[in-house]
Amino acid sequence: MNVSQDILAAIGRTPLVRLNKAVGPEDATVLLKCEFMNPGGSIKDRMALHIIEKAEREGKLRPGGTIVENTSGNTGMGIAIAAAVKGYRCIFTMPDKMSTEKINRLKAFGAQVVVTPTNVPADSPQSYYETAKRIARETPGSFYLNQYHSPDNIEAHYLTTGPEIWEQTDGSIDVFVAGLGTGGTMSGAGRFLKEKKPGLRNVGVDPVGSVYQGYFQTGKLPEPHVYKVEGIGEDMLCKALDFSVLDEVRQVDDQQCFTAARRLAREEGIFAGGSSGGAVHVAVELARELGRGKTIVVVLTDTGNSYISKFYSDEWMRDNGFAIDEKAPGRVMDLIRERPAVVHFARKGERVDAVVEAMRRHGISQMPVQDASGRSVGMIHEYDLLNALVSKTAGFHDAIDPLVAPLQGVVSLEASLSALRDVFAQDNVAVVKEREQVVAIVTKIDLIEFLAARM
Repeated sequence: MNVSQDILAAIGRTPLVRLNKAVGPEDATVLLKCEFMNPGGSIKDRMALHIIEKAEREGKLRPGGTIVENTSGNTGMGIAIAAAVKGYRCIFTMPDKMSTEKINRLKAFGAQVVVTPTNVPADSPQSYYETAKRIARETPGSFYLNQYHSPDNIEAHYLTTGPEIWEQTDGSIDVFVAGLGTGGTMSGAGRFLKEKKPGLRNVGVDPVGSVYQGYFQTGKLPEPHVYKVEGIGEDMLCKALDFSVLDEVRQVDDQQCFTAARRLAREEGIFAGGSSGGAVHVAVELARELGRGKTIVVVLTDTGNSYISKFYSDEWMRDNGFAIDEKAPGRVMDLIRERPAVVHFARKGERVDAVVEAMRRHGISQMPVQDASGRSVGMIHEYDLLNALVSKTAGFHDAIDPLVAPLQGVVSLEASLSALRDVFAQDNVAVVKEREQVVAIVTKIDLIEFLAARM
């Protein structure tokens, strides 16, 4: 008889499924690693079990103990399942943007859930990180899992996820795509795959508003902004993310994540979360760029069951300003189409005096910066140039590279016009990106004139 001893033995060995309708015959093959088929509905089951059993072996977690963790829901499920089998108590902290389904699922396993504000800094005493640390300090016999900074998070995927993908593809993998949350999946599985095939390309997926892509490209932390997709992105750097494993980080916005996830359900019969949608959106972009003969593996992190009342609801999508009809007007692409404008770029390595002259000649105060491959990697601002020249930290003949700042206020062509309003509340301009290229810069007056013309 083929029988598992308990539910924990069913974790892992998830299937690899071909993506069919979103890619064409001349595109690369896209294979979906269906991690939502783990018992807890997400890839986090792997990491939770690995860290708990390692803590038991090392004497950090003893019978009758309490596991404390800050979670967006999926790690909590993995912990709650293991705790139910092993007899531990659980206390979880969650930000208030998380779905009601996630909170109630944890409570169904007998866990205590403490909900904290989303829009506070990571080091705020109110944040779900700091609240979990405080609870762990105050609870006798507690074990703080610390998924965001634990090397054991990376180890879990190095030992399981990476080897599974290598075996399932017979080593025929060219690109590995994974969303960046804690970073453990990419750091562990990506490292294993790189060791097996050094020429393999690891591409991380980061939501607009998170800090990862800006830091990866410029070495500077951008100002984080609130976004609605759950499970990917961070407002701080996590020690579980090894940037040296990454070859590239691509951004997605909420609209792209939710639209791709909804398409997966309706066209492929795959019910996955918004972070999975974002990863698939990037994988499809790469498939078109690389072309036939290449193979891309993308991780589908969690199930759509946690988001039925959110982006799988047409009413929720409309209420939150997301278009649900691809042909509907009122997107950023409509504004760009009616009010086209030339974008002037600076290039990495270009001298300060050349950029200053370009800004003067075109009457602009900022320029997107391209790298040698033509990707937009940051922004050079008039204010930063002035500060550097006045403080004499840079001269007119120096390269602009140390002054390049991460891109802020990014939106996609598919984003609704209401997304521009949210950007303008925090930034002076919106930076419109298509794939990894800035295609337009939209100001408040651009939006006002577009809306006035329609009225």
